[in-house]
Amino acid sequence: MARKAKSRSTPRKGSRRKASGRGQARPLLRRILHNLVRAFLGVLAVVVFAVTLHGVLRPWPGLYMTREHLRLGEIRRDWVPMDQIAPAMARSVVAAEDANFCLHWGVDMTALRQAIASGGERGGSTLTQQVVKNVYLWHGRSYVRKALEAMLTPLVELTWSKRRILEVYLNVAEFDEGVFGVEAAAQHYFGTSAKDLTATQAARLASVLPSPKTRSASRPTEYLQRRSAAIRDGAATISADGRATCFED
Repeated sequence: MARKAKSRSTPRKGSRRKASGRGQARPLLRRILHNLVRAFLGVLAVVVFAVTLHGVLRPWPGLYMTREHLRLGEIRRDWVPMDQIAPAMARSVVAAEDANFCLHWGVDMTALRQAIASGGERGGSTLTQQVVKNVYLWHGRSYVRKALEAMLTPLVELTWSKRRILEVYLNVAEFDEGVFGVEAAAQHYFGTSAKDLTATQAARLASVLPSPKTRSASRPTEYLQRRSAAIRDGAATISADGRATCFED
């Protein structure tokens, strides 16, 4: 009796095409992911290079300053190195905006907790974070900006000295509408240079931060007079207790 021949199942043409399609899709997906990783690393390298370079060279004006220039048609800005800025001005800004500037690495957790507890009535941003926002990012509240700020702030702290961070801040901060940097502000409000500012004038300039468009250093309200007096006392305090050593010679 003849044995029945074993039947061999032949794969269908449709299943062959599906297997071939999956096989082609995998290398394509790998190439896409590879290119995305390369693009990300390329962007990261450019960012690190630019930030590191700005630790020595003057950074670009930033999106906000550029936008104000386009809106107003003209702005006032005169870049000056740190040794041409009165020490009282540097101490006043630190006392007003970031008293623990020399003690943290970009984020002041104590100030942040106080800002959260106050319901957002007081700011928790450090001077380093404000430099990152003014030079590399944009103004306004958004999760995207905050995420980028959180990534760039440690990089700035790692590649710049504290003195350099403060120098850049003093040259990019807005002190009145269209008036950027402490040199332009000193001339605008007091008709003097940044290096010749008195302790009182420096405290007055620092008191308009962070709302320069609604405050005036030359025509201070009663509130600003109290605030500038407190800043002057704070500047003397951080000088005495060593919290100014990281940016003073």
